[in-house]
Amino acid sequence: MGIAEPSWGKVAAGTALLCLLAYLPFFQLPFISDDYLQIGLARQYGSWEGQQELFADALYRCRATALWVVWALDRVFGPVVTPQAVVCLALHFVNCLLLFALAKDNGFGRGPAAAAAMFFAVYEGHQEAVVWISAMPELLVFLFAGVSLLAGLRWMRGGGTGWLALTVVSYGLALLSKESAVVVPALLAAYGLMGRMAWRRWAPLVGVMGGVVATWYTWSIFQAKQSHLHFNDGTFSLSAPFLVTLLISVSRLFWFWGLAAVLVGWWSRAAEFGRTLAVAGVWIVLTFLPYTFLTYMPRVPSRHTYWASAGLALVVGVVLVQGLPRLADRRRVAAAVVAVIILHNCGYLWTKKLGQYQERARATEELIAYSSRAKGPVRVRCFPYGDDIIFHCLEIRQGARAGRD
Repeated sequence: MGIAEPSWGKVAAGTALLCLLAYLPFFQLPFISDDYLQIGLARQYGSWEGQQELFADALYRCRATALWVVWALDRVFGPVVTPQAVVCLALHFVNCLLLFALAKDNGFGRGPAAAAAMFFAVYEGHQEAVVWISAMPELLVFLFAGVSLLAGLRWMRGGGTGWLALTVVSYGLALLSKESAVVVPALLAAYGLMGRMAWRRWAPLVGVMGGVVATWYTWSIFQAKQSHLHFNDGTFSLSAPFLVTLLISVSRLFWFWGLAAVLVGWWSRAAEFGRTLAVAGVWIVLTFLPYTFLTYMPRVPSRHTYWASAGLALVVGVVLVQGLPRLADRRRVAAAVVAVIILHNCGYLWTKKLGQYQERARATEELIAYSSRAKGPVRVRCFPYGDDIIFHCLEIRQGARAGRD
């Protein structure tokens, strides 16, 4: 983070090291509850023969990319957790580099962009998206939406038709990764206006992506409202207090490294700090918005903050490189702050979150261990997860067929 103009190689090496430092201890975790459901769904929908059934399912066709990845890993390695955990961490690493490219391409300089990518690599707030294999759709929607944004912005600045094609293809894959991808056209429009780009380049693109594709995509989901799981299990409602949820979620996102960065940026009058807040603010609000209609929590859950936290990382990165040196001329002070950020986030992951994930995995691990010792049928009552988890857990790990009574 202390290098003013780091190369791609140095950014990649530093980001990879930080990703491993933060998440390598989590490789010891077994599958956790819904991971078994995801493997079961991947076996049902992931093959070529299952594609018609997949695209008839209004919920899981919006998670198709994750199911394809899990299906491929399951076919090659079987129900083994390590390959899937490695893929999740690799996706997180690629997304860090994508954030670097997006920030650099939009005028923030290599130094702030690198600092943002490295903060994003270790930031503990979105850890569930990286650690929990069932949250892989969050990593994939960031990847494909980010590529679509990067290519779209280059097209809007006068790039060739190759960038336009990449924008459209990546947007399609993003929509097959998670419903939150519908905000990509809004982000392109916002940054087109903020960057004062020629409307003839971005307006038709945004019109087709948002006015046609995203509208049809959203309509198709609501058309299946009667059979869509999330409309009928209390997960999602248009009557949810989304503004309250948005305010709480943004406040939590900025606590406390974001708040510290805002205070230092304001006090130091860091270069283009106002523009940084505007760009990050638009990013955070729009990427949070699809998740604020969830009803089971008054805030956006950790895994759903993954996309929005890139905006926080941009603010922190700009302040570390452009704001902090104005208040502390000595390099050792800046290095100490960076060290504290890394130790705080990694330490919290290792000492607090790792234990929580071990506890979340305990119920299914104990069920598997008990059923392996049993000489006859096992009756399961008062299990903390649903019947589908029991069914897939025993079938995947032991080949046992679970029944319901």
